Amino acid sequence: MVMNILLTGASGFLGNIICNKLSGENHLITLGRNAPCNSTDHIICDLGRQVPIFGSGVKIDMVVHAAGKAHIVPRSLEEADNFYEVNYKGTLRLLEGLDALPVKPRAIVFISTVAVYGYDKGTDIDEGHKTNGNSPYALSKIKAEAALREWAVKNNLNCTILRLPLIAGANPPGNLGKMINTISKSRYIRISGNHARKSMVLGEDVARLIPSLCDRNGIFNLTDGEHPSFYAIEEAIRNKYKKNIYFIIPKWLLKGAARLGDLCARFGLPALFTSETFEKITCTLTFSDDKARKELNWKPHSSLTFLQ
Repeated sequence: MVMNILLTGASGFLGNIICNKLSGENHLITLGRNAPCNSTDHIICDLGRQVPIFGSGVKIDMVVHAAGKAHIVPRSLEEADNFYEVNYKGTLRLLEGLDALPVKPRAIVFISTVAVYGYDKGTDIDEGHKTNGNSPYALSKIKAEAALREWAVKNNLNCTILRLPLIAGANPPGNLGKMINTISKSRYIRISGNHARKSMVLGEDVARLIPSLCDRNGIFNLTDGEHPSFYAIEEAIRNKYKKNIYFIIPKWLLKGAARLGDLCARFGLPALFTSETFEKITCTLTFSDDKARKELNWKPHSSLTFLQ
């Protein structure tokens, strides 16, 4: 069945993947500051500042809210507040615009993050864990999730929240993009003995799942179930680009550098590398997607195979 789907954030990394997947089989309406190149029906609106206005004849079956701010560490209160303004207040503005529709959508799907749990290490963390994230990014997503669930109950429609880990796809942003870039240029620094495992998910798999969520409710972690090690990810990328990794640093030396960074931070000096950063890249952090596999028939592909 062809659906009328409203997609926010279509010009972003995951949003663009979703846009490409959904546009061929559905009537797709995109909403954002910039129209994606393949969009024929776009509403120009900056959710960070504006409430969207929908025409009287607009019919929407499903909303996919993928717009948001991520992939940066705030260096000032202003940057931290920007997460709140874009991710939380932007969601409220979207809902205010949807409230004006004479007929509400049947469902809303929200692209959230595993950062809401607040863990830097752990294994098989599932949806039953509390949302203890305290970073500006995590807090903004926690508040957005709550607002969406409340609005869905109030309007008697389905709401699915997808909590995603590291997303694999073509030209990824963030740390995965930096890893690919430095390995492809033989500038990557490997940490010897780093067998930390991280959850990943393919953006294509997330996009493929979304149309089936119209009649679903709930919160779901999505991963590929493999949770590859840092070493395995490095090797997959290295083999793809046929590059060697020449720079290898012992873990103990990096830990010493982290302690030095902690000392600098304590005295108000710039610290590029701290124990917090060290923990994030050397500790295992994986999430369980058992709930999605059982309830959504989630059958993901290997992120590692995609990277090779």
